[in-house]
Amino acid sequence: MLTIELSALDLRPGMRVLDLGCGRGRHLHALYWGETPVHAVGADLSFGEALVAAHGFFSLPPPPESPDRSAALSAADAGRLPFADASFDRVICSEVLEHVDDPEAVLAEIIRVLKPDGLVAVSVPRWWPEKICWALSEGYRTTPGGHVRIFRDAGLRRAAERAGLRRYRRHWAHALHSPYWWLQCALWRRREGSRLVSAYRRFLEWDLMRRPLLTRALDALLNPLMGKSVVMYFERKESA
Repeated sequence: MLTIELSALDLRPGMRVLDLGCGRGRHLHALYWGETPVHAVGADLSFGEALVAAHGFFSLPPPPESPDRSAALSAADAGRLPFADASFDRVICSEVLEHVDDPEAVLAEIIRVLKPDGLVAVSVPRWWPEKICWALSEGYRTTPGGHVRIFRDAGLRRAAERAGLRRYRRHWAHALHSPYWWLQCALWRRREGSRLVSAYRRFLEWDLMRRPLLTRALDALLNPLMGKSVVMYFERKESA
């Protein structure tokens, strides 16, 4: 399940791409197995999540060999990255900034490791679906690793612009996931045992594997209205 549209990043063979906050590696794996060979690097604060991402590279046959294709992983703090200045052509930061205490520091690090002509893709939970989650459940935001802030679209854009970026595209994603999280939050204390939550999760898993035309069309139709995530794409300002 990809939140970032990799086609919007103008990937070219041999580019170095950082998946910052890679989690279990969904975007990292898509980069590695993608049609355009790139050097993909995943970084996550959780060593355990990075291990899961590493194991994922053995789940499918390897892609065609190419000197322009590789993958690496690092356990790292997004606010203090262990990478050299201007070392990446592209940076993906998907569903990360809502978890951190200092998103400005993370954006500053993204600018530091990004090449002058680099591009950045950032996604965060959309304001109003997230606001409903917060209203329905305190545990949703107070559980360790939970969401500590809500971004409005304009606020995220201003923060990125202050860091030295200029937005060139925006879209929304995962409309069919919004009701799932509302159910989770409404039934927070018994969500793991809830038949309703389990049934909706099975539907989402079925949709992910089968991708029928009906649900793809429905998701695309509803995304501008109730997409769970907002996705923005940025380029570096000339003065940055």
